[in-house]
Amino acid sequence: MNSELITYELEGPVALIGLNRPDKRNAINEAVIDALRAAVQRAGEEADVGVLFGHGSVFCAGLDLAEAIERLTGQFEQPRKPRRHSWHLVFDMIERGPIPWVAALHGAVIGGGLELAAATHVRVADESAFFGLPEARRGIFVGGGGTVRVQRIIGYTVMADMMLTGRLLNATEGEREHIVRYVVPKGQALAHAKSLAAKIAQNTPDANWRITNVLPRINDLSHDDGLFMEDLNSNTQRSPEAVQRLREFVEGRAAPLMARDK
Repeated sequence: MNSELITYELEGPVALIGLNRPDKRNAINEAVIDALRAAVQRAGEEADVGVLFGHGSVFCAGLDLAEAIERLTGQFEQPRKPRRHSWHLVFDMIERGPIPWVAALHGAVIGGGLELAAATHVRVADESAFFGLPEARRGIFVGGGGTVRVQRIIGYTVMADMMLTGRLLNATEGEREHIVRYVVPKGQALAHAKSLAAKIAQNTPDANWRITNVLPRINDLSHDDGLFMEDLNSNTQRSPEAVQRLREFVEGRAAPLMARDK
């Protein structure tokens, strides 16, 4: 699947989804969200891991401000009934859907672009990446789940500083604040993200689902409830594939652990 706004490619068990508005710095509007929703849903059905990246010189510069002006001035017809924010819906499909996602980040990762990246599970940045939340400078507020996802990643004080002062974080600072887990030389983010995705795809689908869906929910629970939920998930019946992997390890037939990534 290739559209004007989103590209889609399947490489073995890995789905590659690219934001494709390079002339608009991959700014997100409703048409992009609609195309992204279809691509993410397709990836969940036919891939074991997804990789999200941006075509052109940046990952994503955030909200399409021209569309925002149209909304604020009443040029968009309002739905008759309240409905869930489209960004929230699609980003949740990424964060708590059936497969893990790796983000390959370069250039601007700003506003809604940072909110989108925060919905993925593993984030790789090259040395050109920088991160910001400039909404206050535009007289608006974050609206793509940043108050939840970004704040849980970097904490209130860092997020408040970025929003109040307009401060931009470079790739090294982004790693320090846990926005990304890997920083690689310029131009290598996508290749590294694909390598990580291939490793993740070697896990069982059930294990990946528990890591991306059960683990974050446990983090939201109290101490006792978290341990109870852990016990439930540790003692549920495992798939035949999981049993076979355990048997291979016990019998000394399992492949050695992979080398540590840097």
